[in-house]
Amino acid sequence: MRLLGRLVLLVAALAGGGYAVQHYAYGLALGALVLLVVLVLELARYLTRGQQALADFTLALKYRDFTRQYPAQSGPTSLRPLHEAFNQVNATFRALRAEQEGQFQYLQTILVLLDTGIVSYDAAGTVGWVNEAFKQTLHLPYLKNIQALQSRQPVLYEAICRAVPGQPVVVKLTVGPQAVQLLVSATRFTLRGEAFTLLAFKNVSQALADTETAAWQQLLRVMTHEIMNSVAPIASLADSLGHHVQRARQQEASTELLDDVGTGIRIIQQRSEGLLRFAQVYRDFSTLAAPQRTTLYVQELLQATRQLLAKQLAAQGIELTLSVRPAYLTLHADGHLLEQVLINLVLNAAQAVAQTPHPRINLRAWSDEQQRVVVEVKDNGSGIPADVLESIFIPFFTTHPNGSGIGLSLAKQIMQLHQGSIQVHSVAGAGSAFQLWFPSSIPL
Repeated sequence: MRLLGRLVLLVAALAGGGYAVQHYAYGLALGALVLLVVLVLELARYLTRGQQALADFTLALKYRDFTRQYPAQSGPTSLRPLHEAFNQVNATFRALRAEQEGQFQYLQTILVLLDTGIVSYDAAGTVGWVNEAFKQTLHLPYLKNIQALQSRQPVLYEAICRAVPGQPVVVKLTVGPQAVQLLVSATRFTLRGEAFTLLAFKNVSQALADTETAAWQQLLRVMTHEIMNSVAPIASLADSLGHHVQRARQQEASTELLDDVGTGIRIIQQRSEGLLRFAQVYRDFSTLAAPQRTTLYVQELLQATRQLLAKQLAAQGIELTLSVRPAYLTLHADGHLLEQVLINLVLNAAQAVAQTPHPRINLRAWSDEQQRVVVEVKDNGSGIPADVLESIFIPFFTTHPNGSGIGLSLAKQIMQLHQGSIQVHSVAGAGSAFQLWFPSSIPL
């Protein structure tokens, strides 16, 4: 209505000015012209004030000023709906900012409480965030650029430069008078079109020391057990032979006495050879070479294993089945090492099904949703007792009288050399399943 009134006045002033000019009333025509100019300016101001309000609101958004309040209950009636919309937008942005700041404070609190050092930096090396745990671990009061570590901790800086996302590495450093071992993990992400690297540093010195001590203690217990089992009878036999020799000197040696001496010497020889075999197995386990990888067809690998053991398993009445999905499944691995692993697993399964009425071993392979290849050796044997399950991968641990205790630990080490893992699922009385997992990162 106000716009219509302004248009009516504008038309009236224009008509009056024209009428005055026709009747030579120049004074009246001048007044009509002045009124016409005033009405045009007022109309222009009326039409552009909405645009001015929008421009003012846009400028406030540019500078992230969401504190302004626009008069929605007073002021020009035509602008009240626009002002109300502006106020709602500002309120929404204020709520989002408060929520974002709350989340940021929450994240800051978590990062401060973590005992893991965290630092992020951009492509130029400029550090955008570093928490107190990182500063305390490396005794750094501040860090502006990641390249500053090159002079302070060159070993750590080199590890950071070579860090691969998803592949943590352990770095040994000397920080002050103390030697520490850091587990360094890296990830990369893009934020607002800019690339960032996020590093996490975990001091694992104590954890590794505890694990190493426990491993050495376990290994020493096993080796002590093996050595004592061999040395004790040797010492006993040596003492008996000494008495026999002493008696032989006192009286003419009898045939029975010589036989006893010969038997004792043979036993000493056998136990000595047993100790040598034990040392040889330990040396082979500790000096396993790096895998020589080639592209393998899993179907051919499993068939070769079955052919090698077919006669032995058939003699024991054991059924061996094979299944590969898909048939063209491939691996980039060392075929000789994997064949050794599979032979050990199948032979272990054969021992497990020895007392089973219908012994059966299944060799299976498949690819999961993440393109990881899984090879499984499953049997329907007696299963593995729960109290033994945790120890089966410990070197030299065995439940078989004639076993070396090296097969499963060797299989685990071979899988680790392939960046894979070996897992076992066993139910007492229902059988066991050993699975070899190969990561999808290995090129196929």
